Amino acid sequence: MHRTRGKVIGVVVGIAATGLLAACGNNDSTATSTPTLSHTTTAAATSASTSAAATGQPSQAPETPTDTATPERPQPVPTNAVPEDTSKLTDKDKKFLDALKAAGITPSTPDIALSIGSYVCQGAAANASDQDLMTFVSAMAGSDPSFDPAKMPVEKAGRIYIDTAKSTYCQ
Repeated sequence: MHRTRGKVIGVVVGIAATGLLAACGNNDSTATSTPTLSHTTTAAATSASTSAAATGQPSQAPETPTDTATPERPQPVPTNAVPEDTSKLTDKDKKFLDALKAAGITPSTPDIALSIGSYVCQGAAANASDQDLMTFVSAMAGSDPSFDPAKMPVEKAGRIYIDTAKSTYCQ
């Protein structure tokens, strides 16, 4: 019964983490400017002129956007983000975060890293395989806004989280 309860807890935590990560996404798809295609506009104007000449009616040039401002670009997330209130972190939390930083991982917030660490500890307590842990941990690590796949593969980040949590956080 203890093993079943542990597995159920592990599954519930995995589903909850996945749901929370999915809820964190910003689904804003509002365009801030209208794209222009100069070759299409020129072709349309030529076509309109030719068509107007054939019918004897004055031609109207297609409308061109008057907004020439550059489109907004997202601001990069600082990789050295420091939480505003670290007084709520335990010594164990700080040790885990310091070990992650030493291994090359700086999460955007401590909450993300601590959630991943807790998941690893619960999975390890429920005898989950490293492969099962790796799937979810890599997904959670890769969804961190400060994660940069150019610096390291997501699988390596997942492995660092698992190894670090088992050695510093799950004790």
